[in-house]
Amino acid sequence: MAKESVRVRFAPSPTGFLHVGGLRTALFNFLFARHEGGKFILRIEDTDRSREVAGAEENIIQTLKDFKLDFDEGPVKQSQRLPIYKKYADELIAKGAAYKCYCSAERIEQLKAEAAASKIPFKYDKKCLTSPQPSPESERGQYVVRQNIPEEGSVEFEDLVHGKIKVENRTLDDGILLKSDGYPVYNFANVVDDHEMGITHAIRGEEFIPSTPKHILLYRAFGWSVPRFAHLPLLLDKNRKKLSKRFGDVAVREYVEKGYLKEALLNFVALLGWNPKTTREIFSLEELVSEFSLEKVNRAGAVFDIEKLDFINRQWQKKLDLGEKDPMFQRTKRLLEEKFGNLTLEGVWPLILERVKGPSELETRLPEFHFFFEEPEYDAKLLIWKDTKSQEIKESLQKSFELVSNFQFPISKQDAENRFFEMIGDSDKGLFLWPLRVAFSGLRNSPGPFEIMEILDKDTALRRIQAAIEKL
Repeated sequence: MAKESVRVRFAPSPTGFLHVGGLRTALFNFLFARHEGGKFILRIEDTDRSREVAGAEENIIQTLKDFKLDFDEGPVKQSQRLPIYKKYADELIAKGAAYKCYCSAERIEQLKAEAAASKIPFKYDKKCLTSPQPSPESERGQYVVRQNIPEEGSVEFEDLVHGKIKVENRTLDDGILLKSDGYPVYNFANVVDDHEMGITHAIRGEEFIPSTPKHILLYRAFGWSVPRFAHLPLLLDKNRKKLSKRFGDVAVREYVEKGYLKEALLNFVALLGWNPKTTREIFSLEELVSEFSLEKVNRAGAVFDIEKLDFINRQWQKKLDLGEKDPMFQRTKRLLEEKFGNLTLEGVWPLILERVKGPSELETRLPEFHFFFEEPEYDAKLLIWKDTKSQEIKESLQKSFELVSNFQFPISKQDAENRFFEMIGDSDKGLFLWPLRVAFSGLRNSPGPFEIMEILDKDTALRRIQAAIEKL
């Protein structure tokens, strides 16, 4: 197939803001199109009106733009194409590949209840295929259009990720194609639109594999060519359960708001199910386009590992070196200012960046740095180093106070360290450094005393040492 003939689409439903799984599907379609010199099309599948979420369509479009996944055509909205679906539904009915069903909702529920009681999958009993006239139980002659699945034979197709898949027709249900309000269901509109848009490859989530045989039967009924299918592996949480798009924490917008770089998030998402076959992990969008192929997509589910995302984000932080424009810096500043008001992060930010692995840890780890902005509170027992007596700790703090009194601030970490070690000599370093660090931070685990001293002003440093002495 010539590269210029490749046409793929990303077809989200506006039932929520774009989530990580949706971004992965969009990205893989985009990469394949760009790698093959083809077209990437955006289609909004907005036929399920009851589940639409206000602002979702705008969020989807804006997110794609923010991540530079530029679509060549669209967005095409299914809700604006209802007459087209009606025309094709009538064509299927005329061919005997579909039929009108007048059964009431109550009858369908009864059939489903009977199937559940018998512990068998629900299948419509084709009653309206043989008795197509409105019955007393139907409401004002309203009907849905159902697909007429052949009772014999099978559907077999070659999935570009999962290989050969074969399904017996007898296992498939005569699903609804067109609802009574004239709106199509996904399984029908998806086929019609893919045909009309000339889609050559349907790249979508693994959850659509069970629907694919029905789609292929519709293509055959119309006499249309069938696109190639590539079903992407499921995204799993750390417990290897399916990552739910309804779980708010996986909305792309929320990850951006947490402080992740878009470049890092896109890089991370690309590695969810795609294996570059090298040890390399950091890729720009341009490099992903160059390296991408469907042959490198895994069958097994991809685990969403937040620690891996933090690692990739850190690599991109180093690569881009954005300083105060770094989203993680901006979020850190917002979180601290919510508690302490306007402040500067000069000096403190490098320590936070060094000790906090990534945005996922910010809210839990940031309190460890509050002592830079408020006086620490702690129990005097925390000042005691190993088995030393409180009097020894008090004396070491008094010596520290005298030494710091003679320092010229600001002082570098190295200068402070050199002068302290000169004073300590052969004495136990912990006897001096442990209580000094606790006096400054009030914490068992914190940056070292010289790192802290480099940031504190002289009055604050002396005041905290004196407060520690008084505690003893």
